[in-house]
Amino acid sequence: MTIQEELFALQDTEYAAFQSKLTPTVPSESIIGVRVPQLRKLAKRLSKTKEAQKFLLALPHNYYDENMLHSLLISEIKDFDTCVLATDAFLPFVDNWAVCDILSPRVFKKTRARLTSEILRWTASIHTYTCRFGIEMLMTHFLDDDFEPKYLEIPSQIHSDEYYVNMMVAWFFATALVKQWDFTIPYLETEKLDTWTHNKTIQKARESYRITKEQKLYLKSLKR
Repeated sequence: MTIQEELFALQDTEYAAFQSKLTPTVPSESIIGVRVPQLRKLAKRLSKTKEAQKFLLALPHNYYDENMLHSLLISEIKDFDTCVLATDAFLPFVDNWAVCDILSPRVFKKTRARLTSEILRWTASIHTYTCRFGIEMLMTHFLDDDFEPKYLEIPSQIHSDEYYVNMMVAWFFATALVKQWDFTIPYLETEKLDTWTHNKTIQKARESYRITKEQKLYLKSLKR
């Protein structure tokens, strides 16, 4: 079977209908309806095959599930340079949050020193999901042991009219409040974020069980 045929063999029409509601920017007819655990298994099985290499070059794809699989296949690439090239080739074709957010290359965990320059490039993009991906990589890899206060400046400088960019900025700062409160809270106290993003950051942080009651009360007082 071709990869597309394998995806249709795993089709779940009820799941397709459910997924369509979660991804309103995706035409419902383009959703086959393959559950994520099955996509992950397929990606692991195909990752080192010639068929997968051809699939990664066959852009654009026709189906949402093909794009999901594409993200998962990129995430399995073990060489940093090869992974970045594959990511750059794919990002212009990403047109929804789900395909963007499932793209999480494992090799980046081992190559953070080289990743920062790529993040700067991605976050500067005018393409919604390239920018969103860059912010997500910054959030994933640079809010813990490799954190530096200067990294907070990167998403704070992003001013966009795109909902899916602003939502990721809010998600970033809400996560930063959990992990780096002392460095992050001044961004809200001095109102460095756009109003919508500022308030969404507070909402998401106050929904977190990792934020204390006292912190939640203080955040509420900062709402604009």
